[in-house]
Amino acid sequence: MNNKFDALKDDDSGDHEQNEENSAQKDGEKEKAEREKGQGSSKRKVEQFWRFYSHMVRPGDLTGHSDFHLFKEGIKPMWEDDANKNGGKWIIRLRKGLASRCWENLILAMLGEQFMVGEEICGAVVSVRFQEDIISIWNKTASDQATTARIRDTLRRVLNLPPNTIMEYKTHTDSIKDNSSFRNTKITL
Repeated sequence: MNNKFDALKDDDSGDHEQNEENSAQKDGEKEKAEREKGQGSSKRKVEQFWRFYSHMVRPGDLTGHSDFHLFKEGIKPMWEDDANKNGGKWIIRLRKGLASRCWENLILAMLGEQFMVGEEICGAVVSVRFQEDIISIWNKTASDQATTARIRDTLRRVLNLPPNTIMEYKTHTDSIKDNSSFRNTKITL
């Protein structure tokens, strides 16, 4: 028995099929336990988040100029962050009174991984302004048109947006350019 498989060749007990069934059953049970463990972990995270979120002021209840940022752990809500620098964001301008519902639907879709784009979603922002509110969802790779289109379509679905809703995609490099040209504008009075 030089080879570890030689022991299998010499076994003529006829229990090979039974052993294979038991092995397959055990493998199936292990996979199920791992899935349930992962679901349990996700469920705990959602429960923890919901406990925190239930005590927050809703975007529609804010006055003045305010921003809420919700980003994955380790990602800063900044264009320059490594996870964001090659990405962009979908921007939706909302009339007053819609931000709270849309924000909640968006973050639940993110937590529930409804966008189906892997690790592509970085985070989301709701910006409360005087005449309108703005919701945006940030992703890692602006050049991946299929992924940005999937995010747009999912966003339209989870926010239940009318077909005529204007959605704008802006790369973070364009945002940086726009912001730097604004900073360099000299205003003379």
